[in-house]
Amino acid sequence: MSVNMEILELADRVIGMLIHNKKKGGYYDHLHMDTWDWSIGVALYGMYKVYKKTGDKKYLDYLIEWYDRQLAKPVSHMNINTVCPILTLCFLYEETSNKKYLPHIQMWTDWVMNHLPRTQYGGMQHYTITAPNEQELWDDTLYMTVLFLLKAGKLFDNGDLIEEAKYQFLFHIKYLQDTKNGLFYHGWTFDGRHNFANAYWGRGNSWITSGAVEFIEIFAEDDAVARFVKNAWLEQVMELIKHQGENGLFNTLLNDRSSDYETSATAGIAYGILKGVRLGILEKRYLEYGTKAARAVISKIEQSGMVGGVSYGTCMGNDLAYYKKIPMVPTAYGQGLTFMMLTELI
Repeated sequence: MSVNMEILELADRVIGMLIHNKKKGGYYDHLHMDTWDWSIGVALYGMYKVYKKTGDKKYLDYLIEWYDRQLAKPVSHMNINTVCPILTLCFLYEETSNKKYLPHIQMWTDWVMNHLPRTQYGGMQHYTITAPNEQELWDDTLYMTVLFLLKAGKLFDNGDLIEEAKYQFLFHIKYLQDTKNGLFYHGWTFDGRHNFANAYWGRGNSWITSGAVEFIEIFAEDDAVARFVKNAWLEQVMELIKHQGENGLFNTLLNDRSSDYETSATAGIAYGILKGVRLGILEKRYLEYGTKAARAVISKIEQSGMVGGVSYGTCMGNDLAYYKKIPMVPTAYGQGLTFMMLTELI
């Protein structure tokens, strides 16, 4: 059996475990596809990547069926996280030219541009279903919302959307990237002007490692903003590899070995590094680190396809101890980041 077939079968097993799981609540709270939220949005995007890399129509058919079912329901609570599934819908529209998707894409575009709360100076406030998080910037936002805005702008040749997406990347980098080492803090607040616990949260950093290469690829231009994003990303990656464990994994808190190793962060970082090498943004010597991380993630995949060692959804922590107490449970985003990572190994 070739390596490619092994990876393909592994990706299929990880996807199958998620889409066939019907259990909800408790242990399975974030491990099913029957809801409209960010965790599922991450999985949908990963599945679309698998479809494009393999050409296997069963993944495309599943995505079409999923959106047909979900879009027939009343609109869910509109917040920074529930924007995430629309990113894949943009790609699905590009793939199928199905005009029934357009009103939904346009509705969410209008909400992001005109109704999503903003911080001082126009940053996207990380407004969620549980809290307004007034005047707060989180690194999650770039992946959950801004990538969609950029894709929609490119898809429909809408300069306003593209410029807003560019501004948000610059704005978040300004307030979230540590200029001393290149890592990203989880958040920033204009109310008191601080970075909360000064946490270098692993999965938060992985939203940047994986999201910035998506920005560069979707934007597909080489202006000053693209160069700035690329250089900020390079600084982050050069520091990240210093914190990789001997086992290939990254910790929940990147600079704290006493915090749990975390699989979803490792998968997102591996994806970003491997893709960065493939796109020619990173030197080939970085392949060693991306491959080591990917192998570590693969070691966490159970026979059932469930990905272990994934930390639960994480809000903004006011102290570092908060991050170390987050429980480990299987999730849709853990599965999604894993099979997205696997596409870079095919």
